Amino acid sequence: MALDPAYLDYPKRRHGMDHEHYRWSNLFERPPITWPNGKRVALWMLVNLEWFPITPEDKPFRAPGHMQTAYPDYRHYTAREYGTRVGFYRLLDAFAKVGARVSVAVNATVAERYPSIIADIVSGGHEIVAHSTDMNATIAGGMDAAVERDIILRSLDTLEKVSGTRPRGWHSIARSQSFNTPRLLVEAGLDYMCDWVNDELPYRFATEAGEIVNLPLNHELSDRQILVNQQHSVDGYAEQLRDAYTLLDGEANRFGGRMLPLNLTPYIIGLPYRIDIFEDLLTDLAARPRTWIARGDEIVDAARPALG
Repeated sequence: MALDPAYLDYPKRRHGMDHEHYRWSNLFERPPITWPNGKRVALWMLVNLEWFPITPEDKPFRAPGHMQTAYPDYRHYTAREYGTRVGFYRLLDAFAKVGARVSVAVNATVAERYPSIIADIVSGGHEIVAHSTDMNATIAGGMDAAVERDIILRSLDTLEKVSGTRPRGWHSIARSQSFNTPRLLVEAGLDYMCDWVNDELPYRFATEAGEIVNLPLNHELSDRQILVNQQHSVDGYAEQLRDAYTLLDGEANRFGGRMLPLNLTPYIIGLPYRIDIFEDLLTDLAARPRTWIARGDEIVDAARPALG
């Protein structure tokens, strides 16, 4: 039986992508990006500062890291709270030792409940990235656009009220979006998002409401993925990041600036048997003469002229 020719008739079949959000692009054939002061590797650290309600919502899905056992799950709840009480401050100390300014993806509820943490982020020169309202406010396909818009705007309004500055960047819980999310982020005035992980450099992303920049946040290099999901040691984590830096630094010699993102979780990397290894890693990478430690908004601004 012959295949019906109509089976192969796909109106969006062409070189590149089957959508209009961005053009297909080979990383190694793009115009080179130049980082400030001749640096070659942009080291971007984004810390997830999250508030987990003790009762998880399973619609549209349960957020990664959420409560696991039957209510009330005090063990997991207080382990997560350790991140805001202890782990995050160890990270702030580690950043201060090398003069690093980082991005912090903050649930709006953290700002409401712990405004002193927000004050410490701001006083350290760090950037606040909007990260939904709390870890029950996940986004996924099928969500009503009005509900999603409300989550985005409440997050931005609360963070601006407490910090004094409206965030420019957005990081969805679990990097999950609906088909409406990029457009809603543009309509809310956001400049960049961190959810699409299909690249290693920023790129322009078109929506019906205008343009936004996607700043890829590599999931495979996150502390959660390596230390919790893959159950590697913290020494293995540090080795993998050094290996990643070495490769990116070598590519930068031929193709222009590169970016190494570190997605950090305070209640994971901030534990006492891990933080010293992380500090050693950060000290090592910061001391390399080609490293530019930068916030997400700084990377977007520096890269924009080369994005076409």
